[in-house]
Amino acid sequence: MKKHFIEQSLIFFSVTKWVLLSSAIGVVIGAIVTFFLNAIHKSEEAQSFLPFQSYYLLPLGLVITVFLVRKFAPNATGHGTEKVIEAVHRKNGKIDFAVIPIKLVTTIVTMFTGGSVGKEGPGAQIGAGAASAISQLFKFSEKDRKKLVICGISAGFASVFGTPISGAIFGVEVLIVGIIMYDVLLPSFIAGFAAYTTAKYLGVHYSYYIMEFNSISFNPTLILQVILAGLFFGIVSDFLITVLRRTEMGIKRININIYLKAFLGGTFLVLLSFVVGDQYFGLGLDTISTLFYSDPALSEDVPWYAFIAKTIYTSITLGAGGSGGVITPIFYVGATSGHMFGTFIGENISLFAALGLVSVLAGTTNSPIAATIMAVELFGIDIAHYAAVSAVITFLITGHRSVFQSQVLKMSKSDMLNIEFGEDITQSNIDLSVKSKAKVASFKRRMDWRAEK
Repeated sequence: MKKHFIEQSLIFFSVTKWVLLSSAIGVVIGAIVTFFLNAIHKSEEAQSFLPFQSYYLLPLGLVITVFLVRKFAPNATGHGTEKVIEAVHRKNGKIDFAVIPIKLVTTIVTMFTGGSVGKEGPGAQIGAGAASAISQLFKFSEKDRKKLVICGISAGFASVFGTPISGAIFGVEVLIVGIIMYDVLLPSFIAGFAAYTTAKYLGVHYSYYIMEFNSISFNPTLILQVILAGLFFGIVSDFLITVLRRTEMGIKRININIYLKAFLGGTFLVLLSFVVGDQYFGLGLDTISTLFYSDPALSEDVPWYAFIAKTIYTSITLGAGGSGGVITPIFYVGATSGHMFGTFIGENISLFAALGLVSVLAGTTNSPIAATIMAVELFGIDIAHYAAVSAVITFLITGHRSVFQSQVLKMSKSDMLNIEFGEDITQSNIDLSVKSKAKVASFKRRMDWRAEK
């Protein structure tokens, strides 16, 4: 009895401690992210004062971004979330404080000049950086600092997108593929809700999509279509990961001055816009929102190749030195590819656009649970069962890959594969299992025997 009392008392103390800490962290991050979002909004308004399209400034914007990052905070490079995951796994959550202001400024510069990036990655990196700074200020232990930084990731995502539950889950699920860190689940939830509530209180407006699925009956044909959509979104996710990675590596291999490289990357996108259009610059939220209306006329200007074009714009923006998130472009790629799939099927176009948004998120970031919950938070409960099926299939079909190279892989997506887990997802060696190799060898012998006959 005494042992039980001590155990319960210590658990109560631990829960109380993390409720208070994560609430405080969430409020602080909610306030910082609100400032960040308001700054982005003001920069978008300022674009109207230019005598020309803002994306003509993209070459200059990328040069400025590269200079600021190299000069003041090298860890502020790229799309943000990647560096936060790396800090959690390799630095016990220690993040340079300079990342916060530099990430904020460089993201605004990139977005103001038309860069195809999102705001969630910087939100997560700013949130994690603030949590790390507070934990270092009050001299928390490495274990507690790591927990607080994870809370910062969740709070950043929740307050940027207005999805506190999926934001919290995403912050925990995105770190390790195959493992959810339950010891950080409660703090992440509380930090996410606190940040979201603070942002709402300070005037941040979030957009949710009201979709009517009541007329769509739950039938075998629709389930088959959703399964096929999941397979298709898996291919789209793999394509996006591949293009992002190869573009980044390809641009790095170009042996010229880094500032000239950034300028030429921006110039290429400006010239490309004269060929494929300029709707792929910036966030693209207006395009995304039109895809969820039941009236197909509202989205008839979205071409079938929109997801391919957005992938190229995002890859070059980030590869040439732009600063910003990758999740909003993932939403765009997912929604437009879903729109194309629905158009090809000939029905339920808005449903497949919504499924594409969350499924490609699940596939590219290995976060099917967060993606399914996000579907409910963004579109309503009626989409839940469709989203769950599509998101999990996409997650599996994408394979052992991710837009976040620092993710740690701790599971195999097929029992036919043998995986030697590494420090991150890129270092894990994947091969056929012994049983699978035997089956392949047997099949090859049968084919050779038939050929000889």
